[in-house]
Amino acid sequence: MFKVTTVLFAVIDIIGSVPVIISLRQRVGEINALKASLVSMGIMIAFLFLGTSILDLIGIQLSDFAIAGSVLIFIVAFEMILGIKITRDEVPQSATVIPVAFPLIAGTGTLTTLLSIRAEYSVLSILIAIIINVLI
Repeated sequence: MFKVTTVLFAVIDIIGSVPVIISLRQRVGEINALKASLVSMGIMIAFLFLGTSILDLIGIQLSDFAIAGSVLIFIVAFEMILGIKITRDEVPQSATVIPVAFPLIAGTGTLTTLLSIRAEYSVLSILIAIIINVLI
């Protein structure tokens, strides 16, 4: 269980997301950390059980999903570094669910990792690891 927790901690990389969260907080004001944590936990648990089925249903392979998420994160980072707006002009009302809960906490890397480690570890161990990481 320690290995699963460590893997998820490294992939979620909440410490590396701190500059992004600070920048978002300056732009939109308050970010509800509890709500972001609970939503991201729900996304991770739902994807753990339903991820493969959902991706198969809409005809997306896991690698395609990971690439699309990487492009999304790249666009957000590009906007932050250059100080330009590519996606939209208006300031969002809240940044709790998007982009904090998804894709920063429960991003494509995390969701892809959940499906990968499911083959090696028990679902109970993964669920406990998700809860521990959300509490951190």
